[in-house]
Amino acid sequence: MNTSWSRFNIASVVFGFAFLYLPIVLLVVYSFNESRLVTVWAGFSTKWYRELFNNQGLMDAAWVTVRVGFVSATFATILGTLAALALTRYTRFNGRILFSGMVFAPLVMPEVITGLSLLLLFVAVDFGRGFWTVTLAHITFTMCFVAVVVQSRLMSFDRSLEEAAMDLGAGPVTTFMQITLPVILPAVISGWMLAFTLSLDDLVIASFTSGPGATTLPMKIYSQVRLGVTPEINAVCTLLIGTVAIGVIIASVLNKSREVRRQRDERAAIAGI
Repeated sequence: MNTSWSRFNIASVVFGFAFLYLPIVLLVVYSFNESRLVTVWAGFSTKWYRELFNNQGLMDAAWVTVRVGFVSATFATILGTLAALALTRYTRFNGRILFSGMVFAPLVMPEVITGLSLLLLFVAVDFGRGFWTVTLAHITFTMCFVAVVVQSRLMSFDRSLEEAAMDLGAGPVTTFMQITLPVILPAVISGWMLAFTLSLDDLVIASFTSGPGATTLPMKIYSQVRLGVTPEINAVCTLLIGTVAIGVIIASVLNKSREVRRQRDERAAIAGI
């Protein structure tokens, strides 16, 4: 019975991973296809990547997407970290429930509702749609993810480290910059990576809040896919997958090396005592 169940579990895991990742693998493989027909393999070729870089429309959309993702992820990380600090450090203040609900509302709010409400807001204030409206929209819905990641790290943070620093004369800002931030930095970096990835992937909210000259890459891909999938689409998706994967690997390596250095410093400090 145990053997049969273990085989069933292994088969289930294999089927689950194949269901999730096999389409991505096929997309990457067919991005190197010689033929324009994306379902017919005609030999290995990189010509579609050359065609992609000569496609000015896709390149402009990719540049807009990267700029929006970088700016929105940076501001979302700052605001999300501050929100997490407020919710963790100040457990009782007037309006805390309302503040918490407003911070985490985009987690459960349908993207259509979020996009439509932001569109109505920008129209009501007569704020022309473009790069900054998409950026503000992405800050709004990615900030909550950063707050969740950072708050989970702050919940296990040793407050005695901050108290010791302030007892030695450090001010609140100095304590945060030199004590708190270095400890929670892996969570902050993870929140930034998550916000950046969500911004790259967004289609619905960007469709509501974008304007002339602010077409993002997902919007461009969607408009072209409706007319048929081309090898250029496979190529640009492969580059997106590679970019996100490389970013995650770099962040993981940096966090791991930072953790190793921290443990080494702790052992050195204990040995010195």
